[in-house]
Amino acid sequence: MAKILCVLYDDPVDGYPPQYARDSIPEIEHYPDGMTTPTPSGIDFKPGALLGSVSGELGLRKFLEDAGHELVVTSDKDGPNSEFEKQLVDADVVISQPFWPAYLTEERIAKAKKLKLAITAGIGSDHVDLQAAIDNDITVAEVTFCNSISVAEHVAMMILALVRNYIPSYQWVIKGGWNIADCVERAYDVEGMHIGTVGAGRIGLAVLKRLKPFDVKLHYTDKHRLPTKVEKELGLTYHPDAESLVKVCDVVTVNAPLHPGTEHMFNDELISRMKRGSYLVNTARGKIADRDAVVRALESGQLAGYAGDVWFPQPAPREHPWRTMPHHGMTPHVSGTTLSAQARYAAGTREILEHFFAGKGLRDEYLIVERGKLAGAGAHAYTAGDSTKGSEKAAEFKKAS
Repeated sequence: MAKILCVLYDDPVDGYPPQYARDSIPEIEHYPDGMTTPTPSGIDFKPGALLGSVSGELGLRKFLEDAGHELVVTSDKDGPNSEFEKQLVDADVVISQPFWPAYLTEERIAKAKKLKLAITAGIGSDHVDLQAAIDNDITVAEVTFCNSISVAEHVAMMILALVRNYIPSYQWVIKGGWNIADCVERAYDVEGMHIGTVGAGRIGLAVLKRLKPFDVKLHYTDKHRLPTKVEKELGLTYHPDAESLVKVCDVVTVNAPLHPGTEHMFNDELISRMKRGSYLVNTARGKIADRDAVVRALESGQLAGYAGDVWFPQPAPREHPWRTMPHHGMTPHVSGTTLSAQARYAAGTREILEHFFAGKGLRDEYLIVERGKLAGAGAHAYTAGDSTKGSEKAAEFKKAS
């Protein structure tokens, strides 16, 4: 019997939903690159249900308990007295989501003597100290591609919301006003703008594809250059580094994984090289941008707007300056946890568990760390190291609640 410790975000404030806005979600069997969606032996949930919160349990309880395993589900993840910290000591498997991450720091991993597998229900495993996982022979896996398109759609929405000044205009309606001049004094067309992505993997490429119909000029940088055919089809300009890209772009979107090589990439120096009045959209990871540098750039006018749904740590402390800085379009980390995406990453989590318990190898696409080294998708996208330092400040959100 194994003990599975699952950390999920809290239920809605008004309780778990008795019904939903829609009766179903589209069925998707393959991702754009041909990779199949998760293929577990079965599921014990209805696609389109709220699975990512505590009561949803990722639809795993029946499957695990029928097999004789123990499932512990909690949202209490931060601080030395948290339920997560107490239960971690004898856990064999930890499941967490990027949206409400259970930070597996070196110190926590040292306490988890039985831990063999850390699963990200979603994509992005930077909340795990990957170096500590490597050193302690812990397998790290995530449900690759499960919510990449979800995030790409969110990026396109945020770019339009910033450039068209949508949020302040909506707020005038709520206030009962009709203040057209106030609405449009910061509103522009995206047509003809230069838009670039830092990172052109599954999410970044999907963003570029969605922006092409807006008649914009597209740019990208990535350590893995895209095929010439793709560059020609989308009219892409390749840049060898972020510095050369940001100089020419009106909008920059960040779609790269967080690791020591990207941590605080968008600092004062890099932002100063961007066009004055450009926009920065970050749905990758909050720590890729220097928190205070973003605030300073918005206050000075170097940036015309900043939007994203990723923070560091998560949940962000109540006094986090991104909550109150000017001209922002921040949301909680929601881009990759739509009800549609939850059906895929819940099924993918079950697929990983089924293979793990059966002693079968995991899909190469799902692997981040295996047998003491970066593997699969992890070897392609990450560098070894630790990006969890400072995560203990997430406990400040709980203290303020």
